[in-house]
Amino acid sequence: MSLPAAPPADLARALHGELLASLDLRRCDIMQMPEPELRALASARLEEIIARHALPPGADTRQLVRFVVDEAIGLGPLEQLLADDSVTEIMVNGASQVFVERDGRLARTATRFTSEPALRAIIERIVSRVGRRVDDASPLVDARLPDGSRVNVVLAPLSLCGAALTIRKFARRRLTIDDLVGRGTIAPPMVAFLAECVRHRRNIVISGGTGSGKTTLLNVLSALIPEGERIVTIEDAAELQLAHANLVPLEARTANLEGRGEITIRDLVRNALRMRPDRIVVGECRGGEALDMLQAMNTGHDGSLTTAHANGPRDLLSRLEVMVLMSGVDLPLQAVREQIAAAIDLIVHVARAPCGTRRVTHVVEVTDVDAGVIATQDLFRYTTTRASRQGRFEATGQVPAFYEPLRASGIELDYSIFRREPAGGAA
Repeated sequence: MSLPAAPPADLARALHGELLASLDLRRCDIMQMPEPELRALASARLEEIIARHALPPGADTRQLVRFVVDEAIGLGPLEQLLADDSVTEIMVNGASQVFVERDGRLARTATRFTSEPALRAIIERIVSRVGRRVDDASPLVDARLPDGSRVNVVLAPLSLCGAALTIRKFARRRLTIDDLVGRGTIAPPMVAFLAECVRHRRNIVISGGTGSGKTTLLNVLSALIPEGERIVTIEDAAELQLAHANLVPLEARTANLEGRGEITIRDLVRNALRMRPDRIVVGECRGGEALDMLQAMNTGHDGSLTTAHANGPRDLLSRLEVMVLMSGVDLPLQAVREQIAAAIDLIVHVARAPCGTRRVTHVVEVTDVDAGVIATQDLFRYTTTRASRQGRFEATGQVPAFYEPLRASGIELDYSIFRREPAGGAA
């Protein structure tokens, strides 16, 4: 989807100022007026203003009206980017630089704002809709668009390039396992194994870097939870899209303007234990809530899932140790490691390749604590050969330790997926 170039900045800036003066937005309560009515009013006023100006040859009046009205009462040039389904992330580095991510790759666009104050006005419009504040006293803020897209704002002088706005768009269509297989993110045998793990209530942590696809995979795996179970989801900003009947989605809350009323992820995890959940799904563990999550996994809430930032499976275990110590509970390191090994069954690591492709690079079983170190074994991995520079998903030949008790209880399982041969074609 190609986007039309922005009109000349000087012209758009002048029309923008005249439109605001004409509407006198201080007296015209845009929060009370329905958006279609306000947009129609602003468009009519702007057309009257344009009629008094001599436009440059070849100027597109309709495009000019849409651009200026969007910036005055909507989200400005972001409107077209938000409507473009190929764009997954929008990054604004000041008024004159807008980048987008498509298919995992970043590219600069021709989109720009007429001025820094116009960008600030749009940012204030976004955060005010969700009862947040952003100004010199509170220059950092997280918010959410009406469609669920996640927003982060950093104002100057913290951001040296002007106001920095990042929007991670909320997927309009719920992805499925088949979508991930089709994209080369994961191989079918790995899917079959993870489906068994979810069905038989294994505790899973999904690790990876920023933008690697952790939340997408968490969403897909959570959708495999059988019907008839009560699920409590806990997130900083609601992104999960589950369709279960007995679902309670919880979202953390920041402090209000007086600095009160904050509800953290940790508060919600503790409260979730009193809600009779069969499964707890935490969007991301990043601090002391890791201890509460591990305790939940160890006290009858098997089959729970969460994500965490890490560069690899071993790095994840180290990060979990640090996060547990951040809880303020004085525990010996050995006790922390035993808690982690007892709580977590699987680590699924996802990574983003330089070409932008996301892939599950490791499926790792956490087995025990051996000589004071958490022991693991790789079950599946993604490997690349230097000669061909092509990667393959492959099984390692190892069978997870929990398969034997399941088979002994009469559950039929497919052991062929663990044979040491490629688990999927080249990708």
